Amino acid sequence: MTRRNVGYRWRLREVMAAQGMFTTTDLVAPLNERGITLSASQVHRLVTGTPERLSLPVLAALCDIFGVTPADLIVTTAENTAPRQAAGGGPVTDLAALRPVQARIRPDQ
Repeated sequence: MTRRNVGYRWRLREVMAAQGMFTTTDLVAPLNERGITLSASQVHRLVTGTPERLSLPVLAALCDIFGVTPADLIVTTAENTAPRQAAGGGPVTDLAALRPVQARIRPDQ
């Protein structure tokens, strides 16, 4: 079975820089104008980090502020990963070879 490894890259900082906005506090007022109330530290984390969760109203406000689409802010990736192999390196065909050998207890001599 082929597995897929998916990921994403958050580009808010790059989009801000392209529009001449270089400090995170410059984003607080435009967000407030669109009904999004975030503290300066929350905006800082939003800009400098990669969010795991993001509300759609915040995403819509960011798109409106910068005149971009969500695809401009979030670049997704997906690639196939190699299937995992057994610890021995290959598939196991002979189960008898994997069974432990019965221990023999010898009396002390």
